[in-house]
Amino acid sequence: MTLLSNIPPGLILILGAIVLLLLPATARKAGAIGLAALGFFATSQLDADEQLSISFLGYDLMLLWVDSTSKAFGYIFTLCAVAAFIFSWHEKRRAENTAALVYIGSALGVVFAGDMITWYVCWELMAIASTFLILARKTDKSLKAAQRYILVHLAGGLILLSGILLHIHFTDSIEFNALPKGEIGSWLILIGILINAAAVPFSSWLPDAYPESTVMGGVILSAYTTKTAVYTLIRGFPGWEILVAVGCVMAIYGIVYALLENDMRRILAYSIINQVGFMVCGVGIGTELAIAGVVAHAFCHIIYKALLWMSAGAVLFRTGKSKCTELGGLYKTMPLTMLLGTIGALAISGVPLTSGFVSKTLIVAAAEHQNYIWAWLVLEIASAGVFLHAGIKFPYFVFFNVDRGLRPKEAPKPMLIGMGLLVFLCIFLGCRPAPLYDILPFKDAIESTTFSAIYVDHFAHVVTMFQMLAFSALAFFVFLPWLKRTPTISIDFDWFYRKGAKLFYMAMDRSLNGLNRAADKYVIKTFLPALARFALQAPAALTAMALKPVWRAIDPDETRLAKRRDELLAQFTTGTFPIAYSAACILILLTLLILIGRATA
Repeated sequence: MTLLSNIPPGLILILGAIVLLLLPATARKAGAIGLAALGFFATSQLDADEQLSISFLGYDLMLLWVDSTSKAFGYIFTLCAVAAFIFSWHEKRRAENTAALVYIGSALGVVFAGDMITWYVCWELMAIASTFLILARKTDKSLKAAQRYILVHLAGGLILLSGILLHIHFTDSIEFNALPKGEIGSWLILIGILINAAAVPFSSWLPDAYPESTVMGGVILSAYTTKTAVYTLIRGFPGWEILVAVGCVMAIYGIVYALLENDMRRILAYSIINQVGFMVCGVGIGTELAIAGVVAHAFCHIIYKALLWMSAGAVLFRTGKSKCTELGGLYKTMPLTMLLGTIGALAISGVPLTSGFVSKTLIVAAAEHQNYIWAWLVLEIASAGVFLHAGIKFPYFVFFNVDRGLRPKEAPKPMLIGMGLLVFLCIFLGCRPAPLYDILPFKDAIESTTFSAIYVDHFAHVVTMFQMLAFSALAFFVFLPWLKRTPTISIDFDWFYRKGAKLFYMAMDRSLNGLNRAADKYVIKTFLPALARFALQAPAALTAMALKPVWRAIDPDETRLAKRRDELLAQFTTGTFPIAYSAACILILLTLLILIGRATA
């Protein structure tokens, strides 16, 4: 057992982020890389079934809970962090580095949480920290995008919290394992997770927020929020068939809007929805092969998606432009960025000898083995669509399209080194996937564990993949006149939010404020004053009514009788009436109560 064998890796990054705030820029940037590397090492030292718990309000909070799935996510979360901090060496703002470390640390906290309370706290901390990566760009668009982003995630967090509380109420347990299908709490938890997974129709927050983040922020955001959602789906909802349909819709939906999009970072944002759809579908299938494929695909996706965001970020950093209609011809002055980004585009497309091929294949095979023929067909179509929008459209319109006269410098060396590290992983895992397969859950369910098994025994599948990719490439260039973008934006389900929000505001304004005005007029200004007058005058009127026979017997004159009544009312109003009247009122009241009591006995 080493010094780090029982320490949550996320805690290392969160506490380290606080310490780094005190350091100068160079030491802070080097420290961020060192913390990410230390988190990777700490993850490697964790043993399966290792636990760390503390008592809180009568519950045992499991701050560290390790199995093969959480460890695999821990590896890739920290590995991506190392590459991201190298890539962002140019970043000098303290707040951004700190927010990134806290965000990554809280994502690791979710992955290694063994109970729902720890999971929820880390989940919300992740939402808060990630918001600062959008705010850090300091533009009007990023401010508004960050506001919408945090509102969506807080709403999802409230739904998630409601489900967790209901689950704890009915089960009296905070353990985070597979959840029962018959409970309302389970469905609320599922909705809360799917919001973070950017599932349709809750997906519009992702392409709205991520492209408005900083260069560094986009790289880091692409890797954690949606993948922690995938991890929690693996933990809580394996085999829920509704997720097969949800995943298939996401896979196609992301492709359609990525093809329509003009902004290169929004293309990559919609591509995240598409790729997460594969993972959600695999969780819904729920077999050992499918779950192993989901973890493998999440691992590989983080690598090549971060690589693509890095290449887009390098272009944005050098040119200040992000729209395809403003870019083109950059291969002339940014050839290394183009080459590295193109390798990422090939990996996301599932080209053989890249990491995307060895992971996506497992999910598609799981759908085929379980006779989800319709899901298998959708995933195959989606695979071809990925090559269209990410494999060809992204590099073509950014690097090879009409030369706009831009002559930026090549990306800085730290950016190239960060991209180079991820390129190495894309090719290494594509050629030799055994190290990846060895850390997966249910690795015995994976038949293809060697280079020869994938590329020789399944040669027919490799040929099929090349044929599909070739057909997609042909379709792209045939329909290129229709795929050329214009300086426009694409609005998806956020149209309903934007329009619906205004209608909702108008409806609430007219109904609730109308009710408020009516309450002010009829209750505050009319009913309550009348009630106050009644409260002051009713006792006097009742007393006068009770004493009237006595007054008439003493003096039958009606004028003096009316005068006595007015005097009594004035005394009640000013509080100066004789105490005998109070005694008389009390006596009358007691008499009435006795009579009522006897009548009802």
